[in-house]
Amino acid sequence: MSVSSSASEAERLKNEGNEWFKLFKFHKAIDSYSAALEHTRTPVILCNRALAYLKVELPGAAIADADEALKLDPGFVKALYRKASGHIELGKQKEALKDLKLVVQLVPNDPDAKAKYDACDKEVRRLRFFEAIVSAETTTPSQRIKLDQLRVEASYNGPRLPNNGESIDQEYVLAMMKHFKEEKLIAKRDVIWILLKVLEIFKSLPNFVTVTVPDDEEITVCGDTHGQFYDLLNIFDINGHVAPNNRYLFNGDFVDRGSYSLENVVTLLALKVLYPEAIYLSRGNHEGLSMNRVYGFEGEVKKKYDEGVFDLFSEVFNALPTGHIINRKVFVTHGGLYSKDNVTIEDLQKPSRFGEIPESGLICESLWADPQPMKGRSPSKRGVGLSFGPDVTENFLQTNNLKLVVRSHEVKDEGYVVEHDGKCITIFSAPNYCDSIGNKGAFIRFRGDTMEPKFTTFVHVKHPGKRAMFYSSAFGNMMM
Repeated sequence: MSVSSSASEAERLKNEGNEWFKLFKFHKAIDSYSAALEHTRTPVILCNRALAYLKVELPGAAIADADEALKLDPGFVKALYRKASGHIELGKQKEALKDLKLVVQLVPNDPDAKAKYDACDKEVRRLRFFEAIVSAETTTPSQRIKLDQLRVEASYNGPRLPNNGESIDQEYVLAMMKHFKEEKLIAKRDVIWILLKVLEIFKSLPNFVTVTVPDDEEITVCGDTHGQFYDLLNIFDINGHVAPNNRYLFNGDFVDRGSYSLENVVTLLALKVLYPEAIYLSRGNHEGLSMNRVYGFEGEVKKKYDEGVFDLFSEVFNALPTGHIINRKVFVTHGGLYSKDNVTIEDLQKPSRFGEIPESGLICESLWADPQPMKGRSPSKRGVGLSFGPDVTENFLQTNNLKLVVRSHEVKDEGYVVEHDGKCITIFSAPNYCDSIGNKGAFIRFRGDTMEPKFTTFVHVKHPGKRAMFYSSAFGNMMM
C-alpha cells in the first residue's frame, strides 16, 4: 500500500473509531483506532485511543498512548490531558498535577488549562491536609465513636432499629430498603450501629472465607453493583431476597460511579449483620480511599451524612475479606490471579489486609488483576496489577485442588464472560453501567452438589434522581 493510501485508510479507521465512540461502543472504538495505528502512528489517533481506554477503565494503557504521543510531539497538549486523566483514574493526583503544570506552561493563556491545574492543586492540598490529620490520629474511627451519645432527631420519621437501636431484624431491613427506594435516608445513628456491628464480623474473618452450601441448596454470586441501588433491588425481585436458604455472595465494588452507593452498600452491610451466614461480601478495588475520593462515594457520604461516617466506612472497607472459596471448588475474588505460580490458599491467608489496598503483592493482585486470552502474564493496561493467561489459571486451580475461578472487575456486554477453557468466569451485575454503556447485568447460581454455574442476565431498571457520578469530585468530573 502506498504512503498516501495508507494515510487515507488510517483516516477512515480513525473516523470509524470516532463513530463507535459516539455510540458508547468504546471497545469497538479501540479496535478501530488500533487498526488505524497500524497504518500510521499520530498523536491524534493515539490520544483518541487513550480517551477510549479511559472510558473502559484502562488508565495504564491510556498513559502509555499519551507518552507515545508526547514522544512524537512534545507540545501536544491533548496528550498531557489524557495522561493527567489516567493518573486521576489511578488516584494519583500528585502525578496529574505534574502533567497539568506542563499544560499551563505550554498554553499559559488558556483559562480551561488554568482551571484544571488550580482544581488539581486544590485537591492535592486537601489530600495532604487529610494525610497530616490521619498521621496524627492514634485511634481508629470506630474507637472514637460514642454510640450511646448519639441521638435520633425528633423530626425523623423513618424506620428504627428494634430494641432501642440495639438489634436488627428482617422487618427493619425491608423497611429500610423501602425508605431508601423513596430517596429517604435512615437515621445517622442507625447507620453507625450497622457499620460497627459489621466491622466486628469482618474482623473475625480470614482473608479468604470458606463458604459451605448444602447439596440441595444454592448460592448466587453477583459482581460489581457500583452504587446502582435500584438494580440491586431488581436482583432481589428476580432471584429472591437474602435468606438462610437463599445465599448470596457479592464480589466487591459496591460503591462509586452510581449515585446511590450509600443506599447500596448499607443494604448489603445490614443484610450481613442480619444473616451473617447467608450473605458474603468481598472487597473490590473501589472499596478504598483513592477510588472513593475520585468516583463519588466520599462526596456522597459527606453530602448525605458527614465526614465521620465516611471515615467509619473506610475502616469497614479495610476489614472486608479479600475473597471466598465455595465448597472447596470455586475460588471467588474481585480481580484475579497472581504474578507468580504455585500460590496457595495458605499463602493468601498470610498478608494483613487491614488497611488501604497496597499497590503490589497478593492482596493488590486479588483486587486488580484481569484475565487475558494468551498464555503467560502481561503488564496490566489498568496500570495496577497484571493480566494473567489460561496457563496461570490452570496452575492456580491445580495447586489448590479447585475447579473454577470467578471474578468481576470488568463490564461485559452480556453481564458475564467465560474464558480460559471454561475455568475463569467474569461476572458483572451493574447493567447500563454509568447510565451510558448499555450492557446487561448478570449473576450466577451454583447448586451445592454440582457447583455448575447457571447464568441469569437482566437489563437495567429506571432510577430516579441523581445521574451516575453526581457526587464525584469536581476535579474528577472536570478531567473525565
